[in-house]
Amino acid sequence: MNVTERGELIVVGWVVRTSNADEMDPARAKLPALWQRAGAPGAFAHVPGRLDENLYAVLTDYESDHHGAYTQIVGVGVRTAPRLPEGMVSVRVPGGQALLVEARGQLPQALVEAWQQVWKHTEAGGVPARAFTTDVEVHHPGGVDLYLAI
Repeated sequence: MNVTERGELIVVGWVVRTSNADEMDPARAKLPALWQRAGAPGAFAHVPGRLDENLYAVLTDYESDHHGAYTQIVGVGVRTAPRLPEGMVSVRVPGGQALLVEARGQLPQALVEAWQQVWKHTEAGGVPARAFTTDVEVHHPGGVDLYLAI
């Protein structure tokens, strides 16, 4: 884990409200369906002004910490979001210092292991401490980069 500066970002995509406890129960999990929708061919073809071909997951509106509910938006980075495609939302992620965790290897297992590392860091009172404001996952051909607000 390294501290880095992350630039401001606007993401347009689909949104769910969930918790880690819900995601551990297949009957209540919402993220698999969200990711299946976002990963479908052409899912974001109608979104204008894309920055790149990466998928972004924005985790925000934390109820408390990693035990509480949070909002996740999965979508694409855009320059501006003046007109949203039907059913999508836009979220502006402020820039700032973040803890960078890189997930490399076979996905989704590498991403699960990266988040487990983050949770251990949090539980142990690791420094720097997470802010639980807005975190970002950047899914790219080489893996996933997690930017955790501090």
